[in-house]
Amino acid sequence: MKHNHNHDNAHSTGPQLVPVHFEFTHLTAKTVCIAGTFNHWQPEAKALHSSGAGNWWKDTSIAPGTYEYCLVVDGKWIPDPCARESVPNPFGGRNSILTVVDSPEAKHLADAQKLPLKNSNQPKSKI
Repeated sequence: MKHNHNHDNAHSTGPQLVPVHFEFTHLTAKTVCIAGTFNHWQPEAKALHSSGAGNWWKDTSIAPGTYEYCLVVDGKWIPDPCARESVPNPFGGRNSILTVVDSPEAKHLADAQKLPLKNSNQPKSKI
């Protein structure tokens, strides 16, 4: 039995990757890929798999952070219709936003920051 003689519990120096699941439905698509800042806008690096009946999916791992991306459907770049956020891109279209967090607590906080705020200091209307 081998023993690890490095007892300082050092962590790896690279970023911790987080599992991410993409889903997309397009009844007539022949190919679907993902291109974004997480893969240097190279669609061939992240091809989705067809599970039949127009359903496409991809499981991958990405370092925590905020990224822009598009789906590439039969060569046409489109925003992800399932994305919660998008931003204009320099080509007149929109890029979807993907926020990858490294813990359930961080995901909960990121989701909460997107909710509208209630101002409890406003006077309540009387009817």
